[in-house]
Amino acid sequence: MTKSITIRDVPSETANELASRAAATGRSLQEYLRGHLIDLAGRPEPEVWVARVRERKLRTGSQLDGTTILLHRDSGRR
Repeated sequence: MTKSITIRDVPSETANELASRAAATGRSLQEYLRGHLIDLAGRPEPEVWVARVRERKLRTGSQLDGTTILLHRDSGRR
């Protein structure tokens, strides 16, 4: 079942910019915002994500630091 969401007190400049972006992609404002809301709901909040990573690191005993992780990530790149 789908739900309707009403957002009040959106500044005119913001609404106009969003409508312009929607038009630039050939979508209605409703379609444009629906897509962004679905995408937003599919990603955890940064604080929640960091907490999950920290919990997993404690649970697994991982000792990799950020620099090492980035080096591994970039090792196959030119």
